[in-house]
Amino acid sequence: MKIIVPMAGRGSRLRPHTLTIPKPLIPIAGKPIVHRLVEDIAGLIHQDLEEIAFIIHKDFGPIVEKDLIAIAEKLGAKGTIYYQEQPLGTAHAIMSAKESMSGPVVVAYADTLFRADFTLDTSADSVIWVKQVNDPSAFGVVKLNEKNEIVDFVEKPADFVSDLAIIGIYYFKSGETLRDELQYLLDNNITKGGEYQLTDGLENMKIKGMKFVPGKVDEWMDCGNKAVTVDTNTRMLGFLHADGEHMVADSATVENTTIIPPCYIGENVVLKNATVGPNVSLGNKTVVENSTIKNSLVQTHSVIKNANLDNAMIGNYATFDGKFTHISIGDYSVLE
Repeated sequence: MKIIVPMAGRGSRLRPHTLTIPKPLIPIAGKPIVHRLVEDIAGLIHQDLEEIAFIIHKDFGPIVEKDLIAIAEKLGAKGTIYYQEQPLGTAHAIMSAKESMSGPVVVAYADTLFRADFTLDTSADSVIWVKQVNDPSAFGVVKLNEKNEIVDFVEKPADFVSDLAIIGIYYFKSGETLRDELQYLLDNNITKGGEYQLTDGLENMKIKGMKFVPGKVDEWMDCGNKAVTVDTNTRMLGFLHADGEHMVADSATVENTTIIPPCYIGENVVLKNATVGPNVSLGNKTVVENSTIKNSLVQTHSVIKNANLDNAMIGNYATFDGKFTHISIGDYSVLE
């Protein structure tokens, strides 16, 4: 089994956090989004992973590429890096990794997380992960027949068609078939809005009689902007706490501090005269003194003093003192 992960650009909706690292490498409950994503997929398909192919922009740089390769290797797979030179749509992005499209493949967009408990139907030509939603008009949805097979794909339907939203994760029994269908789009310049779309390839496969079935997830968590990313961190902490995971590193220094679970406290974090939690993630080597923090996500090597934070997101190597009189804030920073 192979996993293909289109990661696109750094993402403008999560600035300033994506100015130095791409969005899929932002940690959720102490682990990068893309790492959790491929780990959860691997746990669901119950098959050995041969390769994880990451599709990125060249400006991500060698450090990010090294981190991605390490994520694949931790899961026992080969890591491969491909580049998408221009943002020309979902099908174009996937085809950047065409050399890895053989045998069974999963395509997964790296800005979403999920929780699911179902058995992957490997007899189907394709499985499309979906989640029941309250407002289908905001999503691409699938329509099912009486055999629980997908018979139609509809993008943001104005009238009710289905409440099963496509979450951006797909299984294909034959990577070669997917590659050929998407190559047809590129060769014949079949676009929508100037972009090559995966759904056009899916539609052609369906017309040819290929069987599509849904894979329904219990939870679908977005990481598109700051507000939903903090909420996703909160939800993931709750799931991990319920699973009994130990989330406070033994190397953390805790002095005169109350930790209210669920919280993730990374390696060599220092907590002094603080109240932390619930729903807080603190990355490695972060220092918190004389502060109260709840419902927040703080990355690595940051220093927080004299603060009262709620629903906050703070990046790497940041310094925040609630008694500040001098300030140095870069592009896209927000203080509210």
